[in-house]
Formats: sequence, C-alpha cells, structure tokens
Amino acid sequence: MSDHNNQSPDDKARRRFLTGVTVGIGALGAIAGVSPFLMSMAPSERAKNAGAPVSYDFSRLEPGQMVKVEWRGKPVVLLNRTPEMMEGLKKIEPDLADPQSEDTKSKQPVYAKNPMRSDESKPELLVMESVCTHLGCSPVEKLAIGPDEQMGENSQGGFFCPCHGSKFDLAGRVYKNVPATSNMSVPPYTFTSDTVILIGEDAGRS
Repeated sequence: MSDHNNQSPDDKARRRFLTGVTVGIGALGAIAGVSPFLMSMAPSERAKNAGAPVSYDFSRLEPGQMVKVEWRGKPVVLLNRTPEMMEGLKKIEPDLADPQSEDTKSKQPVYAKNPMRSDESKPELLVMESVCTHLGCSPVEKLAIGPDEQMGENSQGGFFCPCHGSKFDLAGRVYKNVPATSNMSVPPYTFTSDTVILIGEDAGRS
C-alpha cells in the first residue's frame, strides 16, 4: 500500500491545506500580473480631463470684472466688459495690426470673428486664452482706461506681455509694431443657460 494511503487524517488535512494555499497564492499572482496591464489601458484622470469642456457660472461677474479658468492647461480669461470698454475697442482700431481678425494666424470660432471677438448674443463677454502669441507667456491684464506705463498714454485697457512687451486690446487684438504678430486665441464655447458658459465645446455652431 502506498505512503499516501498510509497517511494519518492529520497528514491528509495538512496536505489539503497546503495545496489550497499554493493554489490561492498562484491565483493572486496571476491577478497581480494582469492588473497593471488593465490599469494601463484605462485613461488617467489627468488624460480624461485634459481636453474636457469646462463649465463656469458667470452670473456674479460684475461689469469690469475678470476671472481666469483653466482649460487644456491654459488660462482662459472671462471678462465682463463695461460699455466704456466696448467703446474703447473702436477708438484704438487704427493702432491694431489685425482689428478684424482677418489674418489666418488669428484663431477664433466663426461666431467670434468680429471686432469684439465675442458671441454677438453676449458681446460684452470676452472669452479668450490668456497666452501671448509671440512665445507663449501669460500677459498681465490692464483693465483700467487711461494712461499706462506699458500700454501708453491713450490706453483703452488691454493685456501687456511682460516677457517681450507685446500689447493686446480688451478683445485680445494685437497692436502694431510689437513682437507678437497675431491676435490671442478664442476657444470654442457655448452658453448652456443665460449665466453658464461651456468652454471647449460649441457643437460645431457657426
């Protein structure tokens, strides 16, 4: 008779226990080996959010106030322009390199290709990537109307890039004779209500 059959009940129970433990460890090892592969197939939160639209409620944005939100890692300006600011956009057109955004280097949706560079349903609201078109620096807002050391004696407000001195008006249009040669970009956007904007998505509207 074999040794296996001669084992005591205690020996048999111990063997069954050790066999179960070995199988269990093997199964855990297999799962551990597969898990990193499965996780590598799932997009990270950062990747999912990189191009996701950003919703913002601008109902508390008073005339003359500005906020910045982040979309695709870029700061996006939301500026509620006052009537005086809107009037200033007309006054400085002779000083601008591309007042009508006709240059192909100027990036904006069709509905923002106008002197205000905004949706005509809410012309006072500027939505713009706050990135200088020269070398990608972040311009400083100069919202006050009047003489300014960087913007000039007849400033109607705007954005000044501290890196190399480029100037833009309150519609993001670039001035003449500065390092930047194109207007700042306007991202796609749409309004989901009277007070909420969705930046990064416009359902292809024109």
